[in-house]
Amino acid sequence: MANIKSAMKRIRVIRKKSARNKMIKSQLKTAVKRFEEALDQNQFDVAREKLQFVDKKLRQAAAKNVIHKNNASRKLSRLTKRLNKIV
Repeated sequence: MANIKSAMKRIRVIRKKSARNKMIKSQLKTAVKRFEEALDQNQFDVAREKLQFVDKKLRQAAAKNVIHKNNASRKLSRLTKRLNKIV
């Protein structure tokens, strides 16, 4: 454990940021999972709505530097490709 005041503060700040990042990544994974479930069940209209939601979550995560913007773009592109391929 740190003894210096500034080091203790950094530990607190990092814990807070890590918790936020973990929450955002978890929401992303859930959104992608729901999109894939809709695709598997051949519910294409629902899948399109879910894809829009995934897009929103990916952009938010990229804006908050939880994931890199290119990573968000790549994931969205791949999911869109899957939807277009099946439809």
